[in-house]
Amino acid sequence: MEIISTNIPDIKIVKLPVFQDERGFFCETYQKLKFKAAGINENFVQDNHSGSIKGTLRGLHYQLRHTQGKLVRAIVGEIFDVVVDLRKSSPTFGKWVGVELSAANRFQLWVPKGFAHGFYTLSDWAEVHYKATDYYAPQWERSLRWDDPQVGIEWHLADGVIPLLSNKDANAPLLQDADLFD
Repeated sequence: MEIISTNIPDIKIVKLPVFQDERGFFCETYQKLKFKAAGINENFVQDNHSGSIKGTLRGLHYQLRHTQGKLVRAIVGEIFDVVVDLRKSSPTFGKWVGVELSAANRFQLWVPKGFAHGFYTLSDWAEVHYKATDYYAPQWERSLRWDDPQVGIEWHLADGVIPLLSNKDANAPLLQDADLFD
């Protein structure tokens, strides 16, 4: 397993070894001891799986309490996955990291607690699977506006077309108005 650093040190790209032959491939996507040795020592309690058509943007989501660390991967298709630091005391507060995750590259992205997370579907169809370190708590869920000019995310939008959004995501607050972490 290889851990690839990003410009926000707490966010990690996980590149897993893939064993391939004429029959197909095998890849161990999670093994607690290996992840612990790589510095990701978390107890995952929930797995989530979503499917999205091209042009869908989900996020940017986070929970103020029952905060969730997430280990994210695309198991079908391709997405542009984005993480924003919402920790006011962090030197990277308001900064973002974007990574293409796909069934082809089999990368995973480690999203620690204190960050907003979202993704944009690049392929005709994509399925995303992620492990979470705490349970979904809708009363504590918050969203950050996907196109906040203060954050300045460079989404890989198809021909500049406005993405497909839920009402919640379309009406999410800007960073200056959002509930944040200390």
